[in-house]
Amino acid sequence: MSDLERDFIAVIEKNQGLIHKICRLYGDSEEDRNDLFQEILLQLWKSYPSYRGKSKLSTWMYRVALYTAMADLKKRKRNPDFDKKNTSASNTADQDFDLEHVKTGIALLNPSERALLTLYIDDKSYQEIAEIVGITENNVGVRLNRIKKKLKESIRVL
Repeated sequence: MSDLERDFIAVIEKNQGLIHKICRLYGDSEEDRNDLFQEILLQLWKSYPSYRGKSKLSTWMYRVALYTAMADLKKRKRNPDFDKKNTSASNTADQDFDLEHVKTGIALLNPSERALLTLYIDDKSYQEIAEIVGITENNVGVRLNRIKKKLKESIRVL
């Protein structure tokens, strides 16, 4: 095993939680999440030799994982067998704020909104989010405010 392979394995073992988090947000089923995890690992491996350390390693990994997840989601949506079962919610008499409503609300967000929300939830600074996503810090703030408002409204409706 080469030094590069050993380094890569160590990086993945240390940071696999962020990959799993992205997979949970973008994968509709366990099979989708497993496939996405493998695809993200492949993309990280392909681009690992070109990582130059200009940003934090976790920032680079988030960027690769998010772009891979969004591309995978677009590919699945183009597939006629795509099932939107996770984006529909059943109305219940109990309209209390609960985890299932939050999950459903997040599922209703578009992929780029989910990416921003994920980074925000992970306590990334606006500067880090801007670097990962490729937008300005001001734009991060504006978009996060819109996402929070959209999420609150969708949860209220559920």
